[in-house]
Amino acid sequence: MIARIALPRLGGAPAVWNSAMLVYQALLLGGYGYAHLLSRIAPQRQRLVHLAVLLAACAFLPIGLNDRALPDGAEPALWVPYLFVVSIGPLFFAVSAQAPLMQRWFASARPGADPYALYAASNLGSFAGLLAFPLLVEPLLTVTRQRWLWTGGYVLLIVLVAGCALRLPAAGAVASQSARRPAPGRTRVLRWIALGFVPSGMMLATSTFVSTDLVAMPLLWVIPLAIYLLSFSIAFAARRGVADLLTGSAPVTIVLFGGVLMGGFAERATFSAVTALILLFMISVALHTQLYRLRPEPARLTGFYLAMSFGGALGGVFAGLVAPTLFDWTWEYPLLILAAGALVPQTYLMPALRAFWQRRGMVVAGAVAIAGLCGLALMVIGREPGGFRDVRHVGAIFAVVALGGLVSLGARVPYLLMLASGLLLFGGARAVSLSLEPGARVRSYFGVYTVADESRRRTLIHGTTLHGVQLTGTPARERTPTTYYTPDSGVGRVMRAAPLVFGPGARIGVVGLGTGTLACYAQAGQQWRFYEIDPAMAALTRARRFTFVADCAPDATIVLGDARLSLERAAPASLDVLALDAFSSDAVPMHLLTREAFAAYARVLSRHGVLAVHISNRFVNLRPVVAAAARAGGWQALILDHRPSLLQEEETPSSWVVMTRDPWTLALVTGDEGEWKTLRRRPGFAGWTDDYASILPLLTFSP
Repeated sequence: MIARIALPRLGGAPAVWNSAMLVYQALLLGGYGYAHLLSRIAPQRQRLVHLAVLLAACAFLPIGLNDRALPDGAEPALWVPYLFVVSIGPLFFAVSAQAPLMQRWFASARPGADPYALYAASNLGSFAGLLAFPLLVEPLLTVTRQRWLWTGGYVLLIVLVAGCALRLPAAGAVASQSARRPAPGRTRVLRWIALGFVPSGMMLATSTFVSTDLVAMPLLWVIPLAIYLLSFSIAFAARRGVADLLTGSAPVTIVLFGGVLMGGFAERATFSAVTALILLFMISVALHTQLYRLRPEPARLTGFYLAMSFGGALGGVFAGLVAPTLFDWTWEYPLLILAAGALVPQTYLMPALRAFWQRRGMVVAGAVAIAGLCGLALMVIGREPGGFRDVRHVGAIFAVVALGGLVSLGARVPYLLMLASGLLLFGGARAVSLSLEPGARVRSYFGVYTVADESRRRTLIHGTTLHGVQLTGTPARERTPTTYYTPDSGVGRVMRAAPLVFGPGARIGVVGLGTGTLACYAQAGQQWRFYEIDPAMAALTRARRFTFVADCAPDATIVLGDARLSLERAAPASLDVLALDAFSSDAVPMHLLTREAFAAYARVLSRHGVLAVHISNRFVNLRPVVAAAARAGGWQALILDHRPSLLQEEETPSSWVVMTRDPWTLALVTGDEGEWKTLRRRPGFAGWTDDYASILPLLTFSP
């Protein structure tokens, strides 16, 4: 819920969700550490201390997000986690201690019973609650009501904990038993940490990988966490059949799917996303099942959960903080797949293979053969223009990797080499080559951007979405508007009409810099301002990787920071035209499309000002959102779905909504052409506000 409140304010990038998950892991570690320390005192004192902690955290009710704004120049990767901590830290710290502490109390009250099944039940409840939020709570309740619902649940939790505390015995019978047993060794504790690290890192890495390279859809971000929680319920369940079956199948799944996903087949994005989620599920179940098999006796369970949580927090730090800073691409994803391959339990496929690999020297010989075949395949693929995406190669490589992976099951080193070969052959080698090319790829807190030069064109791709194309070769080509911004697009017509409607000194603002393509409409005497949340975009423009701004509007101002906050600080009536095009890949910054946001746009626009909103999106139908906001704000709105029959060079179909509160201006901008249509409201759709927004009724799956 807190992440949902924060995502709109912070731009809606997948990394914001990863920051929320990082804080979740860190506070979980703190709660588990607190539960471990609390278990060392008498049960009667435990209940007094814990109830006092729960009551003290009530000072932060009702739950909500702190009002602090991102300071200028602050690093979002550090500031966003800080914002979450100061907002919900004490409350979540108190709640997070419940799972290990309640199991410890159960073991004290019922010596001889197995408390670990309660952990499966706890995570099953978390799984159900997580899915209920986007499917039920968010569509039905405003944020204010959600906060009070959570507050009521917290008060009920205190009552239930007090009821459990009354069942505690006067003395801990389990504590005396633990004193006679040796403590777990260092190696075992390190294995607990490693087995907690990889699934946690994979959860965040999958969220980033799927959102960046496959499908940028906000609702998809919660699914990896749901899978992660569900895996605990399976791995720690009292009945072991499902967990053992999935664990035995995991090595096959990893070697078959791990390499294929590296290809980033955006043209089959849905299939690839489902495959990535299956891989995460299999890895999480297998490694969490290993944790279950290595669990200690109940008297030491709080230390076990503390070590597991420490590994989970390290995984969150690696995927949420270290990787975005250290890597220019989602390299954490293949690295964690390799780590999973190293940790997952393995068995030989057939007795004959066991005998084969146990012969002297066969492991070394097999490793050399696999490395040689991989090198030969890379050489062959490197000479082909289609590369690893060539259909002649994909099937053959998949067959070789699959066969080699199955044969090497049980032999850890050959298996890992086969897995690494698949990762390289299906996209790792191409990713390495892009990383070695200066300026080809940039990673920031808000995403991964790829700049490519090919066939007299330079492209900018954010995840799987094309964000801009600049034609190269001659000055005229380099100043040509392309993609969603061509002269016949909705925004192109607005920009061409601006000098006629507002005169030669028109004041024009653009939310979302991208490649700066709209700057090529700038004319002498006009004042241009670009609002951009990601410094990496401004850096690409300043480095002249894309020269639209430098060549066409060199005096344009680039305002860094959240556009809505920047516009709220701007002088009233300081713009004549405002183009809204701020979307992270296909992710939607909700806070830019609420009624309050459109009120801010109305304030900054002149009396006859025009607002152009880009609503092209593969996964969310934004028409009802903009239509509802237009009606609430007194705007008149027309939409142009530009679908050229014969595409000009680098022209992309687009949908733009033009809005103004002045009918005369709207007629001048849109002209008498019949392509513009009235933007219709959807009956029963209430529209988005800062207090209520749900994408569930707006989801679509257009190609």
